[in-house]
Amino acid sequence: MQVIHLLLIHGASLLLKNYHGGYVVIRLALAGHKQANRPFYRIVAAYNKRARDGKYLEQLGTYDPLPNIYNEKLVSFNLDRIKYWIGCGAHPTKPVAKLLGLAGFFPLHPMTITEAERKRAQTVLTETRTEDLEEVQKEAEV
Repeated sequence: MQVIHLLLIHGASLLLKNYHGGYVVIRLALAGHKQANRPFYRIVAAYNKRARDGKYLEQLGTYDPLPNIYNEKLVSFNLDRIKYWIGCGAHPTKPVAKLLGLAGFFPLHPMTITEAERKRAQTVLTETRTEDLEEVQKEAEV
């Protein structure tokens, strides 16, 4: 009787691991439910088969994607726990890996650098176009 009882208690965790696919991911979980058009994310360690907003093993940080009054997107990490979960075999998702790269935890992804260069070139191009238009308008007035 005790053997069956122990098997039921300890067997549940084994069934849970098999059901959930057996590996852990570090990903974003939507946390801001009360306000429309105001996303707020938790950075969590969770099983890969769980729902995006479902149960998670541990919260590892937060991410606010909307810029504040100083045009900053706020991110917080518990780097010690992230190191622990990666050491246990957790896979960070692409958005989390990008955030960790921007924070200096991982090397920057080459596409992140390319996107920044393209954005910088686009802003320079728009600035020169507006300056040219202003010069043409001044010449037309004279």
